[in-house]
Amino acid sequence: MVVKVAINGYGTIGKRVADAVTLQDDMKIVGVSKTKPTFEAQVANSKGFPLYVLAGNEKKFDQAGIKIKGTIDDMLKEAEIVVDCTPGDLGDQCKATYGKANLKAIFQGGEDHELTGTSFNALANYKEAWGKQFVRVVSCNTTGLIRTLFPIDRDIGIERVNAVLIRRAVDPRDSKKGPVNAIKPVLELPSHQGPDVQTVMHSLKISTMAVAVPTTLMHVHSVIVDLKKDVKKEDVLKIWEGTPRVMLIDGSKGLPSTAEIMEYARDLGHARGDFNEIIVWRDGMNVVGRTLYYYQAIHQESDVIPENIDCIRSMMKTEPDNMKSIQKTDKTMGIK
Repeated sequence: MVVKVAINGYGTIGKRVADAVTLQDDMKIVGVSKTKPTFEAQVANSKGFPLYVLAGNEKKFDQAGIKIKGTIDDMLKEAEIVVDCTPGDLGDQCKATYGKANLKAIFQGGEDHELTGTSFNALANYKEAWGKQFVRVVSCNTTGLIRTLFPIDRDIGIERVNAVLIRRAVDPRDSKKGPVNAIKPVLELPSHQGPDVQTVMHSLKISTMAVAVPTTLMHVHSVIVDLKKDVKKEDVLKIWEGTPRVMLIDGSKGLPSTAEIMEYARDLGHARGDFNEIIVWRDGMNVVGRTLYYYQAIHQESDVIPENIDCIRSMMKTEPDNMKSIQKTDKTMGIK
């Protein structure tokens, strides 16, 4: 079975999901959408993706010399499932459209959990999305927290988590936002990421705070975990070494900050310089008594991409085993 996938919104996440889908032998792109004739629409053309546009905007694309296949409504007729990558305030409207077309749809972490009632992480709750019509892949920060916390809770047990999220101000492509010369705390406490983790890890006790800083490269999390039993630092490292989509690095070996990590991604030849893995500093973690301390770095543009691929398989019921899906996705995407 080859699943027919449409990408509604060919932007930061949408274009990465489209590329990832094309690497799979059990799914294919039937169309991507743009509302304006931007450079990304031209890129979609150059890659041979059927391009669909908002009804009424056809003339703008024609004037820009960008070939289109039809309108978004036309695209939906070709699809079995839609990966929705539209702006976060359009979820209710888009869900109604997909429902009317009798389509399945994956929404992104910018939407609230209540939109779908099911939030997704491939390692932690793959089966919860099984056969569902609407599912939400959690945000980049939530994905990062779940990737490292879930295996610790599974293998050791967690009493409580406290985390501070140091957030990049904007994506590298965004020239319209700040802060430029400030550290901006999220004043609503605790921040929303803790409850978001609980939409997947339902019984986890977690509290989070967040600040935005003037960088565009990555987020960094400072995490403190109270464990249920005594373990050694090496025990935790061994768990993470065996966890998909988690990469251990050493600051002492030339990777002390997000700047070097992003350069490392480029040196490794990663597409767009992305890091789909969650980066944990081996020499930036420690266990004291029953308390685990660690730092991790999150590439906000790309860590959720493999989760979208696995979510397609769960919703379309094409692979019942989450580890087989993860392994297939990671192999095709070059995730070590």
